[in-house]
Amino acid sequence: MDAAVRWARAAGIAAGVVADAVLGDPRRGHPVALFGSGAAALERRSYADDRLAGLVHTAGLLGAVAAVGVLAERLGRRGVVREGTCVAVATFIALGGTSLCRTGEQMVGLLRADDIAGARGLLPSLCGRDPAALDRAGLTRAALESIAENTSDAQVGPLVWAALGGTPAVLVYRAANTLDAMIGNRSPRYARFGWAAARFDDLANLAGARLTGVLVALCAPVVGGSPVAATRAWRRDAGKHPSPNAGVAEASFAGALGVRLGGPTQYAHELEIRPTLGDGRDPEVGDLARAVRLSRAVQLVAAAVAVSVAFRSGRRVSPRR
Repeated sequence: MDAAVRWARAAGIAAGVVADAVLGDPRRGHPVALFGSGAAALERRSYADDRLAGLVHTAGLLGAVAAVGVLAERLGRRGVVREGTCVAVATFIALGGTSLCRTGEQMVGLLRADDIAGARGLLPSLCGRDPAALDRAGLTRAALESIAENTSDAQVGPLVWAALGGTPAVLVYRAANTLDAMIGNRSPRYARFGWAAARFDDLANLAGARLTGVLVALCAPVVGGSPVAATRAWRRDAGKHPSPNAGVAEASFAGALGVRLGGPTQYAHELEIRPTLGDGRDPEVGDLARAVRLSRAVQLVAAAVAVSVAFRSGRRVSPRR
């Protein structure tokens, strides 16, 4: 990769991050929502209670997104500015950290005002749990765990793939994340059909989740937390979580904030008894506010890392004379 392309990719990632920070997710016509609508339409034709059917469905959708990304990148490389624009647009489409934190702040405001009905109405914007079954404490924990997990999924993960693979990689990552949210759960309908989407998403998030854990530990002092406690909770508790990636983010957040996460978790299709992450007290609304600030700090550092990696990737090392 020559210097001009590296500069274009790095500048594009930076521009995408700035656009997300200023604009957040578009309320209408978001490409991710359009992809979701298309995936749902295809599912009506391709669904079968079978892993192979789910694999074909997932591969077809992700392959189409990859083809669009490759085409956009090839067109963009006709000029450095266009290349940077392609990466900027793809990065902006994939990122969701600003909207995540804004929603987290709204949840803090509702809970502080004791507006439980409002908080229950907002919770589906953060996660797929059944809000009707949750009281103030349950809503606080659910929101905090979602902030932790989605710091990785909605911000750090996309930045990793934008830096390493440019436009095609970040678009495929975002599409895979969306498919996992749609069909990757363990409900009776998707236990087999959604298997491929869930496994691909797990693989795509391995690097991002672990970078999130590192950055949470580094940024813990921003919210009065301990890097040592964050790292200890990650190493001790993350492997107990049913997700190989969400456990890293949630455990490191729990350690950094000095709280205890996990426990009974009610989804629409089942009740899960999650393992305990961290060894502190139960989280309070103030801890949710701290989690949002910690997420913002992690997102900022992750953006700086991604821009640096994008510029340095592909550089040729001159041989020693």
